[in-house]
Amino acid sequence: MVDDPGSGPTAAEEGRPQAAGPVAEPGAGPAAGPLAGLLVADFSRVLAGPYATMLLADMGAEVVKVEGPQGDETRGWTPPVRDEVSTYYLGVNRGKRSVALDLHDPADAAAARELARRADVVIENFKPGGLARYGLDYEAVAAVNPGAVYASISGFGTGPGRHVPGYDLMVQAISGLMSLTGDPEGPPFRAGISVFDVMAGNHAVIGILAALRHRDATGQGQHVEVNLLSSALTGLVNHSSAYAAGGVVPYRMGNAHPSVFPYEPLPTADSDLIVAAANDGQFGRLCEVLGLPDVPADPRFAHNADRTAHREELRPLLVERLATRGAVEWFEALTAVGVPCGPINTIDGGFAMAERFGLDPVVAVGEGERAVPTTRNPIRFSATPVGYKLPPPELDEHGPQLRAWLAAPAGAPAPGSAAAPPEGTPNDRD
Repeated sequence: MVDDPGSGPTAAEEGRPQAAGPVAEPGAGPAAGPLAGLLVADFSRVLAGPYATMLLADMGAEVVKVEGPQGDETRGWTPPVRDEVSTYYLGVNRGKRSVALDLHDPADAAAARELARRADVVIENFKPGGLARYGLDYEAVAAVNPGAVYASISGFGTGPGRHVPGYDLMVQAISGLMSLTGDPEGPPFRAGISVFDVMAGNHAVIGILAALRHRDATGQGQHVEVNLLSSALTGLVNHSSAYAAGGVVPYRMGNAHPSVFPYEPLPTADSDLIVAAANDGQFGRLCEVLGLPDVPADPRFAHNADRTAHREELRPLLVERLATRGAVEWFEALTAVGVPCGPINTIDGGFAMAERFGLDPVVAVGEGERAVPTTRNPIRFSATPVGYKLPPPELDEHGPQLRAWLAAPAGAPAPGSAAAPPEGTPNDRD
């Protein structure tokens, strides 16, 4: 991190190795990004942890991905593939450098400990306590690197649930999400993505950044703990509140909303259209465009609570008018007057809509034959933009350089740092 005259002790002042400089392409200047200069030791795998460290890498952090000899499991999660590589793996591992270390091997375990000793951030998602045998648990790392922010992601915390494996599908079931997803008369369904892994990854990033703010002010690191079940329960928002504050157990309603109407798909002449007229003004404009000017004055439909209570009487009135035009035509007409709505797209349609709105959803990471199309980081900074320099690494792609650096005296520039010579940096391939 950049030294702050008003902050606590720096790495050098504490006597521990300073973080390596930011990743740089051969011949290029230092990497941009608000986290440039931050060294992250990434001992995570699969989704929640790698997603978190990818976001940190996008923002300029130097991320070293530590993999076992067989590599991250998602390397083998196929199909689909791009150039024989799992697109699952590609989707959450850009911006990193890979070193393969067998923690059962004393020399490799020592290299892993040295990486943790030099890091600003250590992140892991082993079962709670699983790294203690290698001297890589929080207590062991903090003893030699008191300024480190150490983030742990687990499925069910460090108490009685510590030994339960933490897979997103399990958490979707256990948390109650699946009981809310699907047709009211049908079976529970999982969400189409590993939503709580992604949510926990975001929570880990928030916790890490908050802890770094504290570290900058005091020089003191700390342990940041995130678990999927807690992320799930807070992520269920209004449903969680219905139970915690109201004693109500929500139930499956298909695509309907328990507290707002209209807020669901409604059929048009050709396909369903999401209509989300969540307040009286939006509902009034909806009725005006639909040619139903008298409906908002009906006491049954005057306010949201009325419309929700009388949804079965209101829905046929809306559907009758929507049946006169197609979904895209209604989308254009209704969004023109500020009524929230949208067609139900497939993924390609979602990307096309983002292109239409000027969001540039796809960027290339890497150069030449290594360039990989990837989804743009959703955060935009006016002064310190995110970057997409390093493609998702091959297993142990940067291992020789990183192992040599970890064996060198503390303070030696890391391969790929601004102080290192371009030749032989981890961005070069054999």
